[in-house]
Amino acid sequence: MKVLKQQLLTKHGKEMVNKQFLLYGGSGHAKVIAECIEANGDDVIGIFDDNKEMNSFKKIPVFGPYQKVLHKHPVIISIGDNRTREALSKEVDDAFGTVIHPSAHISPSADIGEGSVIMCSSIIQVDSQLGKHVIVNSGASIDHECVIDDYVHICPQTTLCGNVSIGKGAMVGAGTIVIPGIKIGKWAIIGAGSVIIRDVPDYAVVVGNPGRIIKDKTSF
Repeated sequence: MKVLKQQLLTKHGKEMVNKQFLLYGGSGHAKVIAECIEANGDDVIGIFDDNKEMNSFKKIPVFGPYQKVLHKHPVIISIGDNRTREALSKEVDDAFGTVIHPSAHISPSADIGEGSVIMCSSIIQVDSQLGKHVIVNSGASIDHECVIDDYVHICPQTTLCGNVSIGKGAMVGAGTIVIPGIKIGKWAIIGAGSVIIRDVPDYAVVVGNPGRIIKDKTSF
């Protein structure tokens, strides 16, 4: 599913263009997404959040818990935690948007799934494929032919060399380097500043240079 700047896809695959967004989740991560949207000259017109004490967010109105409304505005799940983002995305019965900061470099041949957010100064190179609700955080670099599954978070200043594969829900910590051809399993966690020189199994927690497994679970 290919998404270029300002192209949005409904759940039924039809293209729509709309420059007003709704966010789901009023967190610090949401503030960054809001600024990415504003950097494109677009608007955040409201936020869904369960916090009853939150009346406004960066002067953006808060609508309370998520509810489907009659609108044509795409929704972004503005939560950094991967499992929470997955759970909330299943509640949403509206079209999802995709946000790409104007300073990001995106190859025309890259595929980016709905709900994903590409933040400032990040790079996505030729023939890379990103799934749904992926976060590519500030200054991260994804080289050629990488495959990033749904709900992955690539943290700031991370470098994925060519042909890296990241499984569903994995988190790759800030400043990590992953050498070419490595496979990181689903829901794995890579600690900040790690250097990954060998494959990482599903659900593993890996830290260090070179990366070593400190926890290895079959599931959470």
